[in-house]
Amino acid sequence: MKVTLNRASFMQELQTVQRAISSKTTIPILTGVKITLTQEGLTLTGSNADISIETFLSVENEKANMQIESTGSIVLQARFFSEIIRRLPEETFTLEVLENKQVAITSGKANFIVNGLDADNYPHLPVVESHNQMKLPVHVLTKLINETVFAVSQHESRPILTGVHFILSDHSLLAVATDSHRLSQRVIPVEQTADHFDIVIPGKSLIELSRSLTNEEEIVEISIMENQVLFKTETMYFYSRLLEGNYPDTNRLIPSSFNTEVEFSVPSFLAAIERASLLSHEGRNNIVRLSIRPDAVVLYGNSPEIGKVEESLSYTASSGDPLEISFNPDYMKAALRAFGDMSIKVKFISAIRPFTLETTEDGVQFIQLITPVRTN
Repeated sequence: MKVTLNRASFMQELQTVQRAISSKTTIPILTGVKITLTQEGLTLTGSNADISIETFLSVENEKANMQIESTGSIVLQARFFSEIIRRLPEETFTLEVLENKQVAITSGKANFIVNGLDADNYPHLPVVESHNQMKLPVHVLTKLINETVFAVSQHESRPILTGVHFILSDHSLLAVATDSHRLSQRVIPVEQTADHFDIVIPGKSLIELSRSLTNEEEIVEISIMENQVLFKTETMYFYSRLLEGNYPDTNRLIPSSFNTEVEFSVPSFLAAIERASLLSHEGRNNIVRLSIRPDAVVLYGNSPEIGKVEESLSYTASSGDPLEISFNPDYMKAALRAFGDMSIKVKFISAIRPFTLETTEDGVQFIQLITPVRTN
């Protein structure tokens, strides 16, 4: 195998597959990146227990400027290999497999020889049956991930909650995540080409997926298998394992009647929460208090060691019973950032019941739930 190509183009693909390569693995070959060269181009593969990523750099890609002399495949230790490529002196480099699986990496006057592994020993990626597929534009999928994935649980005590629950039915795709303290649920309309599905994808996989999807205009094909999901674009295959088990019924957690409602503009509300949390973060218990009265909505932050803050909030409308409620400002900040620049309604039942945040835009099904903190 011998190929000469543009370093920056190669580096971009290598960085993508490295998202799936872990230095802590029970299978030593998985600390490596698999490189396969055919007459069509170069395929890179990285894999760990949770995700596998395969990217393709076409010989027709002008930026890559690829000159193929002989085809073949090899596995190289990923971390060292990427450091070498990153530091090569010229814009192009040559990769050549020598005898005994040794690999020469040459650029300008620099010449590295590193030990490789036999690519035949690299685990095979699952074969995908393409009967249950749906398609989404990249920007829709990444937005859906960003609107939900922050609410997954970081604790392995309930593994199912470390994932996002996706349900496809009746031309709509529901995504919901909860760590039992907060919840975020988004429903989007889709053209349903796939069968109904109900799956849970690890949050970590989705974060790496959204980082790997760089071209917003591309279409992603999503294929569901028994215990895997594949996200496929023109130049990338991204596999993730699915989480096993039953996801809790989140619909019953979302209340339908409320006693107090306040409408806020997200950017100004978020800025106030950020100011209040400057002090709450210094205290032992990270909480802020919201006081809702007929004539004013006031936010309080307090740290016995540092001091306190009080801010009268600007709001669009307010109705219902007066209320004092305390909550974790970090949960509120994450929720508000997911909404972005829009107006929302915050609806309360009482000081000890979870409250909801919903967009005021018609036709947008996006709801979040936050559990308050009891202070008495």
